[in-house]
Amino acid sequence: MNITLEQAEKIIAEAKSKSTALDTKMNIAVVDAGANLVAFARMDGAWLGSLDIAIKKAKTARFFDMNTGAIGELSQPGGSLYNIEHSNNGLITFPGGVLIKDAEGTIIGAIGVSGSSVENDHAVAEAGASAI
Repeated sequence: MNITLEQAEKIIAEAKSKSTALDTKMNIAVVDAGANLVAFARMDGAWLGSLDIAIKKAKTARFFDMNTGAIGELSQPGGSLYNIEHSNNGLITFPGGVLIKDAEGTIIGAIGVSGSSVENDHAVAEAGASAI
């Protein structure tokens, strides 16, 4: 099963709402189960450099079926995934990429958020992912 455009738009709306509550401006990407971009939003004034980061966070989460913060922990020097960020034409291995699951727990996509601190990025991504 894949995420629908309607679901992706709902996820982005919830992520934008959380971003506004945190007084941040975010780039928000939603990918389907195949890591293909389904929807993207750049809030007014969000950093241009975060466009690519948001998309890569979403793809990274889906490529490895774990939140990007968890991948980041495993990719530290001495970790089992050290240097993984250099694979797949570049990955993002810090928080802000979160898996999206359906009611049965099946992964149907991922959200990637970038534009603030990694704590805010993760909080906004979590809010978006919980919208469905």
